Amino acid sequence: MDKMLIGVDLGGTTTKLALISYYGEILHKWEIPTDVSDGGKNITTNIAKTIDRKLDELGHDKKEVLGIGMGAPGPVNLATGIIYEAVNLGWVDEYPLKDLLEVETSLPAVIDNDANCAALGEMWKGAGDGAKDLVCVTLGTGVGGGVIANGTVVHGISGAAGEIGHITSITEGGAPCNCGKTGCLETIASATGIVRLAQEELDKSAQQGVLAEIHVKNGQVSAKDVFDAARNQDPSALKVIDTVALHLGLVLANIANTLNPEKIVLGGGVSQAGEILLGRVGEHFNKFAFPRVAKSTEIAIATLGNDAGVIGAAWLAKNKL
Repeated sequence: MDKMLIGVDLGGTTTKLALISYYGEILHKWEIPTDVSDGGKNITTNIAKTIDRKLDELGHDKKEVLGIGMGAPGPVNLATGIIYEAVNLGWVDEYPLKDLLEVETSLPAVIDNDANCAALGEMWKGAGDGAKDLVCVTLGTGVGGGVIANGTVVHGISGAAGEIGHITSITEGGAPCNCGKTGCLETIASATGIVRLAQEELDKSAQQGVLAEIHVKNGQVSAKDVFDAARNQDPSALKVIDTVALHLGLVLANIANTLNPEKIVLGGGVSQAGEILLGRVGEHFNKFAFPRVAKSTEIAIATLGNDAGVIGAAWLAKNKL
């Protein structure tokens, strides 16, 4: 009988876990709060405890599990399983996540960046549809990225390959980014960036239209509000989306010109805007991409949602352990 895999998607607020078959089907999934107190020292212990409880609850023995794959925020050394830095979790100065997880769980483990795991998940069971040359861009609170070339995740010399959100798309006068630079794609194409752009647009407009009405009613707007207003042809919202699509299309075209992927998959909450964003991004992508690249690259919306990370982490366990 084929062994099961455990996929873990470690986030700053919640940790998602799943028991996954050897062939990538989710058998059971659940989540626990991520305890970031005391420098995050309880995280691996809590994961080990919840895995033991869940296996017992479902009537499984740990011997049925091949191993654990985990996606974690921040740059990762795939060989050693060390997290170089994950400030939101309280981890600094090369945290030995793999070793601690293996000690706590008594299972072999493999660790990679969470965006890389999401890319692997989409490649294996999602919108990637088996494409071996794929770029996954996660548009959420920030902008993450995972690059797969010939079926293998590109890590770079220090585990920081695929930091698509920190490609500079505004060279002068851009908004400050959490990374310390200005003008990063993340300051524009993330949910946070979209809200900032919308607020700037409302501040200089006459406060008229659907988006302005939402702002007056709630005292603020969300990225979802911007997309909903744009579907109703609100001028302010359409300006924001055009700005986002321009910068995202430009960055994706430059990435595609470098890598010539078969697919670019857009995930995260912002991608749920659907065609009103995707169509505009595609127009700018085709304008900036090398013609051969534009012709051979498909831009698609991710299909796995929040399951991408645990499925990709399970793929890691299956293929690396």
